[in-house]
Amino acid sequence: MTIATLSEGPAILIGYAWRLQIEAEAPVFAAGASYAGHLRLKPSDPTLLAELSSADGGIQHITGTVLELSLTPSQTAALTPGRVVLDLVRTDLEPDLHLGFLLEIPVMLPVTRGLSP
Repeated sequence: MTIATLSEGPAILIGYAWRLQIEAEAPVFAAGASYAGHLRLKPSDPTLLAELSSADGGIQHITGTVLELSLTPSQTAALTPGRVVLDLVRTDLEPDLHLGFLLEIPVMLPVTRGLSP
């Protein structure tokens, strides 16, 4: 059975930093665990747009129920308006464990841009 839940969150604004906290109903995010996620136009797209990981600070453990995802301005600068998808994998287990969800995130071109060198 597939269950889809729609939740509102921030769109990615091209050229700006982006952050999103995801919250689980139960404590499923272990302190000290390693996570990774790939940003793509659609799940079947071979092109990797950006990678997030706990090693580079793109995925941070906040509590047992909250992870924070983030992209840098340089990661969002290469995106185009539309939508991107992202899922997460726990990488410190053998084998890696897919967390079982997919995020679809809108990408928008902001009006105010090009302020930073």
